[in-house]
Amino acid sequence: MTSSARQIIVLAGKELKLEWRQKYALYGILLYIISTIFVIYMAIHTPESHVWNALFWIVQLFITVNAVARSFLQESQGRMLYFYSLAGPREFIIAKLIYNVILMCVLSIISLLLYIILLGNPLINGLFYTGMVCLGGISLSLVFTMLSAIAARAGQNAALMAIMGFPLVIPIIIILVNVSKTAFIDVYQPGLGKMIWMLAGLDILVIALSLILFPFLWKS
Repeated sequence: MTSSARQIIVLAGKELKLEWRQKYALYGILLYIISTIFVIYMAIHTPESHVWNALFWIVQLFITVNAVARSFLQESQGRMLYFYSLAGPREFIIAKLIYNVILMCVLSIISLLLYIILLGNPLINGLFYTGMVCLGGISLSLVFTMLSAIAARAGQNAALMAIMGFPLVIPIIIILVNVSKTAFIDVYQPGLGKMIWMLAGLDILVIALSLILFPFLWKS
C-alpha cells in the first residue's frame, strides 16, 4: 500500500471518528430527515407519483446541504494547519470526498425507506430507483464537498457556497428527476442511458476539478 493510500484511509477514518464523537450532529440530520418527511406526509398523505418523485429529490438536496456542506466549514484554522503538516492536499480532499459519498449513500437509503413507509410506494422498478438514489447522493455530495472547501477558504462564508452551488446543483437535480421517472413506468424511456452517462460525467468532472483546485486552496 502506498503512502498516499494510507493517508487517505487514515484521514477518512478520522472523519468517521469525529462524526461518531459528535453524535449530536448525526442525530440532528436524522431528526431533520424524519421531521421533513413527516411534514410532507401530514400535508399531502399519498401524493401522485410525479409529485412523490419531485419532493423526494428536494428533500435529498436539503439533506445534502445539512450533512455534507459542513464538511469543511466545521474545520478550524488550527486544525487545517495540523492537517497541512500531516498529509498532501489531494489525499485530504479525496478522503473528504470518499467519506461524504459514503455518508450520503447511507442517509439517502434511510430517507428513501422512511419516504416509502410514510408516503407509500408507487415504484414499479424499486431496484433502479434505489440505484438512482445512491447515484444522486454521490453526485450531490461531490458538488457540496467541493463548494464547502471553497467557502471555508473564503472566510467560512456559507452564503458563497449557496451562490456558487445553485448553477451547479440545478442541472444535476433536473437530470435525477427525469431519469428516476423511469422507475414509475413500464415503458423504456429513450435517452435514459445518455442521461445516466451525463450524470456520471458531471461526477468525474467535479472530482477532477477538486483535485486540480484544492491544492491552491490548501496553500491559501
